[in-house]
Amino acid sequence: MDIEQMLLQYQEKCPRLGELSDEQQSRIHKIIGSVEETVGLDYLVDCIADGVSAGGDGVLRCYVGFEPSGKAHIGWKVLSLQLKRMLEAEVNVLIFLADWHAWINDKFNGNMEHIQTTAKYMEDTFRALLDYPPEGDGPGELRFFYASELMDNGDYWARVLRCSKGATLAMVRKTFTIMGRDEASSDHDLSKFFYPAMQASDIFELNMDIAIGGMDQRKAHMFMRDVASKYGWKKATCLHTPIISSLKSSGSRMESFDHKMSKSDPGGAILIHDDAKRLRKKMQKHAYLNTEDENSPIYELAEHVILPEFGEIIVTPNPKFGQPSTWTSVEEFRNAVMDGTLHPLDAKFGVADGISRGLETVAKHFDENPELLDKVNELVNSK
Repeated sequence: MDIEQMLLQYQEKCPRLGELSDEQQSRIHKIIGSVEETVGLDYLVDCIADGVSAGGDGVLRCYVGFEPSGKAHIGWKVLSLQLKRMLEAEVNVLIFLADWHAWINDKFNGNMEHIQTTAKYMEDTFRALLDYPPEGDGPGELRFFYASELMDNGDYWARVLRCSKGATLAMVRKTFTIMGRDEASSDHDLSKFFYPAMQASDIFELNMDIAIGGMDQRKAHMFMRDVASKYGWKKATCLHTPIISSLKSSGSRMESFDHKMSKSDPGGAILIHDDAKRLRKKMQKHAYLNTEDENSPIYELAEHVILPEFGEIIVTPNPKFGQPSTWTSVEEFRNAVMDGTLHPLDAKFGVADGISRGLETVAKHFDENPELLDKVNELVNSK
């Protein structure tokens, strides 16, 4: 979406877009131009137009939450590319390490020491994915914040109760997908019913202006916005990034996110730490790519991981079978596969190589600093 399209798309709902300077419009474009969905843009436009923020100092702050639950997969790369754009737009980015939420969700069998070890690994991973931005509470800086830092605050728990007030059990069950659970999974565990209220309270208590997550977090964000309407609280703008499908998925995408890539299925998931050889092997063995089907996780990876970072997909086939080629749009790349110009295996390997190129900083970091990754590998392997 270019700036002109953005203005046309949102002008009716956000008439103040027309008040913004070219520089301010460019800033908003950086923030929302590459996401799949923006909800509540009017709040963000008002903040930029008036030079205000929820924190009271004019610094826009953005929240993205993660449960420390194991090694990172390629979905983190999609979010990281968006977070880079936020940093470039002088937004303060807060990565919320939801240790107590992971405990509620039974990660590592509720062992908080293991959860927090994994959270430290996540800090290292995101620093590398984001190319080591400056850290702090100012514009264009990165922060890490743990859920356990909020737990001793009585105001926080009062907020959780307020967020829970008026929410029926049926309403809360509908949000269980944010935990990777179905609606009937947790009737035996009351703590899980507090999870959505905690997630909403995190955003309010930390004075966030923007909440970011994959499309699978949409229900949680809408719950937060409903609560804000009820109490007259500031209603953060919500940005939703695309969900990357399992390598094995095929056909049309489903709203239930059953197709979502999950590290619990090693063959269907690309992990941040997969090296070039392993990526090619996964692509060859597991990735769905049918020349008669316009849907494929290969195209999703090209569109949401490689092209946003590099602007090109480089395909280098065996010289016996063809010449190198470069593709700068997912439409051209898909059409080339479907009309036979590009062999499916060469397309898979081109995507694998592009992903590997984008993970070089992470690989270098953990080659030089292996301690936390070694600990997480030990924890994951002992499950």
